[in-house]
Amino acid sequence: MAEKTTGFLAEFKTFIARGNVMDMAVGVIIGGAFSNITNSLINDIVMPVLGIFTNSISFAELAANIGPAVITYGNFIQAILNFLIMAFVVFCLVKGINAFHRKKQETPPPPAPQEPSAEEKLLTEIRDLLKNK
Repeated sequence: MAEKTTGFLAEFKTFIARGNVMDMAVGVIIGGAFSNITNSLINDIVMPVLGIFTNSISFAELAANIGPAVITYGNFIQAILNFLIMAFVVFCLVKGINAFHRKKQETPPPPAPQEPSAEEKLLTEIRDLLKNK
């Protein structure tokens, strides 16, 4: 049983040490910080502007009472807006990175040096013969 645990732990250690997992961890941390920025954008800028058209400062105030239950559909609308803005920003980032990689791949390799002409070859041979004498 100890061998299985050791093998399992070794496999887990190998999995965690891979670069992809570390990149993903960094992405999750940055994504968490980015969600705070997006929430602030929605709550402090977008929602007050949209509130002008809905006669409400925030969609969070939008709710429906069904019996004793209160359905706050405004929160759901705000969550959808947060998602759409985040998805748009991530799309723009990925599109920019892909364009950068495409541009990097499209750069042609430097041209190979041209083969010397027959005249140059002959002159090189003559030079080498004169050097050896």
